[in-house]
Amino acid sequence: MTRKQRRTLLIGTCLFVLALSTTLVLYALNDKITYFRTPSDIAEQKVKSGQRFRLGGLVEKGSVKRGEGTKIEFAVTDTLKNQTVTYQGVLPDLFREGQGVVTEGVLDPKGVFVADTVLAKHDENYMPPDVAKGLKDRGVKLGPSAEHKPAVPAAAAPSTGSAY
Repeated sequence: MTRKQRRTLLIGTCLFVLALSTTLVLYALNDKITYFRTPSDIAEQKVKSGQRFRLGGLVEKGSVKRGEGTKIEFAVTDTLKNQTVTYQGVLPDLFREGQGVVTEGVLDPKGVFVADTVLAKHDENYMPPDVAKGLKDRGVKLGPSAEHKPAVPAAAAPSTGSAY
């Protein structure tokens, strides 16, 4: 075997091993990936019950109903479609009607989204980029407060001298 053939065989073997390892990593991560959806996506794509995903949008005004203990039911909207959400637990302090929200959980067989995590918009200048993009794609007009602002790098951020 000549030097050129050995080099070609070595490069080919390395590429094969790299492709195989990439495929195995992506296959292993497939179960851990949580997809983002809006209420319109759920209606259009016929999401299967039991499939884990993130639901984002705005908390519909007048939809929050508190139940026994920490049980709560509300609707998430992208102004085109609504999705009923149930949650058992303590809601974030900034959770309120008309505000951006991202919930994580599964769709039950009745079509109700059962959330195990609720994340509320953390200040007036931020909306998660996936939520903002999904709402813009649906034709929702977002104000400047809903635009995604990139985080300030740690080196450029002023130090306050306090630790959390």
